[in-house]
Amino acid sequence: MARTRLSLLATLSATAVLLTACGGGADEPEPTDAVETDTQDTADDADQTADAGEDTADAGACSPDSLETVTAGTLTLSTSEPAFEPWMVDDDPANGEGFESAVAYAVAEQLGFEADTVEWVRNPFEATISPGPKNFDLAINQFSITEERRQAVDFTSGYYDVRQAVVSKEGAGAADATSLADLKDSLLGAQVGTTSLASIEESIAPTQDPLIFNSNEEAKLALDNNQVDAIVVDLPTAFYLTAVEIEGGVIVGQLPLTGDTEQLGFVLDLGSPLTDCATQAVDALREDGTLDDLATEWLADVAGAPELQ
Repeated sequence: MARTRLSLLATLSATAVLLTACGGGADEPEPTDAVETDTQDTADDADQTADAGEDTADAGACSPDSLETVTAGTLTLSTSEPAFEPWMVDDDPANGEGFESAVAYAVAEQLGFEADTVEWVRNPFEATISPGPKNFDLAINQFSITEERRQAVDFTSGYYDVRQAVVSKEGAGAADATSLADLKDSLLGAQVGTTSLASIEESIAPTQDPLIFNSNEEAKLALDNNQVDAIVVDLPTAFYLTAVEIEGGVIVGQLPLTGDTEQLGFVLDLGSPLTDCATQAVDALREDGTLDDLATEWLADVAGAPELQ
C-alpha cells in the first residue's frame, strides 16, 4: 500500500513539472534567438568601431606628425625663379597670391600644415622633373602630368586642365597666323622639357627646328629681341606675357589637344611617402569646389583664345 502511494505521488509530481514547463514556454522568447541577436549586435558594434578606427588611422597617417617630410613638422614647397603671374604674384610664392601659390597653401592646409610651417625653395624646371634626390616635399610650377615623367618622379592628381598657346608680337610674321599651316615656316621657341616644346613638334611640325630655352623667361627675352617669330607657353602664362611682359605681344591662338586633357600636378620624389596623402588633399579640394573657386579668382581673365586648326 505504501509502495502504491509513493508511485502515485511520483507520477503526480512529474506531471506537474511537465505542465509547468509547457505553460511557461509559450510567452518567453527562445533562448537561441536571444543569443543570435546579442551576437549580431556585438558584430555590428565591432564593424562600426573598425570603420571609425580606419578613418582615424587614415586621418592620422596624413597629419604633420606622421608625414615623412624633408624637415620634420615643415612642408617644403618648390617652384622656379622667376615665377610668373597669374601663377604667382610679384615672384613671391610665399604670399599666397596667384593661382598656384593659393593652391599650394590650400593643399598644405588639407595636410594640416599652417602657413607658418610652410617653406619655399627654388629649383629649375628641368631639374625638378629629373631623377635624383629632392630638396622639397612638393613642387608646383605648371608641371604637366605625363607617363614619361612618371618614370622619374611622382605626381599628384591634376589640379588644373591646361592648353598650350602660341605667343608672338606685333610686326612678326607669326602674329598674323590663323592656322597651324601658317606657322610651319616660323622659327618657334619653348622651354626645355616642357609640353610646350612637345606641342610644337606634335601640333605644328615646323620646317625649322625650334629653339630650346632653359626657362620661359629666356624664351620671352628671345621673342622680345626678335630672335624667334613666336614662342609656345601655357595659356594663362600667354595672357600674362602679352598683357604685362612683352610690348606689342599677341596671342596667336591655342594649339589643339593631341591626346587626353593635359593636367597640371604637383611633383614629388619618385616613391615619395607623401604622394598618396597629397593626392587625397588635391582630390578633396576638387570635390569641395576650392580648385574651381581659385581658378575663377586668379584665372578668370585668361579663359580663352582662338584655337588653331
